Amino acid sequence: MRTLIASLLVLFSITVSAASKEEIDAEVRQAMSNFKMQTSAGHELSEKSAGMLVFPSVIKAGMGVGGEFGEGALLVKGKTVAYYNVASASIGFQLGAQARSQVVLFMNEKVLGEFRKSKGWKAGVDGSVALATLGAAGSIDSETAKQPIIGFIFSNKGLMYNLTFEGSKITHIEK
Repeated sequence: MRTLIASLLVLFSITVSAASKEEIDAEVRQAMSNFKMQTSAGHELSEKSAGMLVFPSVIKAGMGVGGEFGEGALLVKGKTVAYYNVASASIGFQLGAQARSQVVLFMNEKVLGEFRKSKGWKAGVDGSVALATLGAAGSIDSETAKQPIIGFIFSNKGLMYNLTFEGSKITHIEK
């Protein structure tokens, strides 16, 4: 078991390293470009949001014991106002690794303010994130679109399904 945990830590130390502000900003711009191409409906919602949290690359890996980590930025009116990381751990049958992008839209000032005041925000505890899925013609479910916090998980191949934000801890980082 110790070997397994050591292997996992080595994997994460290789794939996850603290990025500079400039690197994060460039990756956020690329992720937003991909997001716009993946879902025009999601992009329209992002234009209406009070703020959006963008994690360009969240790495998830595991061999029995797993975890995920990524760094990103909070954008308000299209400008970066703060940097955050997202992390979670899991135990159970799992083997492999994947990278994905995550965008969390805060649809009003109240939920954005509550997020920004938190010392460590945990999805599902401090705020429920409605995970967006696409319907016919790339539309987003109308009930999801009404939620105060909406999340998107996607890769270069499109929006990803059967994933969750629940249990992910998001923490402010100084850059």
